[in-house]
Formats: sequence, C-alpha cells, structure tokens
Amino acid sequence: MTSRRMTIAFDELLRQARETLRPRRLSAFAEAGGVAAALVSADGRIFTGVCVDTTSSMGFCAEHAAAAALITAGESQVLKMVAVNWDGRILPPCGRCREFISQLHDQNRSTEVLVAEGKVVKLADLLPCDWKQVARSGVADGA
Repeated sequence: MTSRRMTIAFDELLRQARETLRPRRLSAFAEAGGVAAALVSADGRIFTGVCVDTTSSMGFCAEHAAAAALITAGESQVLKMVAVNWDGRILPPCGRCREFISQLHDQNRSTEVLVAEGKVVKLADLLPCDWKQVARSGVADGA
C-alpha cells in the first residue's frame, strides 16, 4: 500500500475534511460538526471525524474522533492530518490533539500536519519539548 499513501495529497484530505463538516445542534447541551478532521493512515486509508462540544466540557475534538475511527480499523500510525473549522478554514490541532496523536504510534512524531494554507509541519515541530523523549531516555523526574 506504500504507493497508495504516496498519492494522497493534502488537497484530498482537505476536501474530505470540508465535506465532513456539518455543524448542528444535537440537544440543548451539545453541538457537533463545527470542526472536522481527516487523517491518512500508514495503510493509505483516510479517516474523518467531527468535534462534539458539550456545555459540561465532556466533548472531544475532531482529531480524536478521526483517530478513534483509525484505531477501530486496527491502525495507529498517522502519516498526514488536517482539521478545518466551521467555515472550512484550516485549523492547527490543539495541544491536546497534538499530544494524543503523538502517543498512538512511535512514528507519529513524523506525522505531516497542514497548519495553514500551503504550510505543512511535522508533529514533532508542534511538540518541541516532548516529555516522552525524556521518559524514553530513562531520566528520572527531578534528578
């Protein structure tokens, strides 16, 4: 599947994320679909998801929803990702999403993230002081 993953461009991810957007009220206490995300897995499959916002802050981000679909399908490595807000503009992942994706697979620090029109960065660049690097080196806290 290596050839397939090389053919998936950010234009396609952006298109699918924008098509997934569908802002709507679920109840008096919850809304969904104001942010959508699309991820490309190591097998070259695209997974999408939307955010769920609740008044009691129990919701989750679109990247989490897309990652849950990826994990449900048996994968954990993310090669590329993008998120868009309610009007289709590119939105960099929040800190929680950056950290979440980075923990799913050891290679996810190399995930390419579209953070603005024409600007792609590695997830590692969005997590410059990664605590996991210290934990892996065996250095104890406070030592």
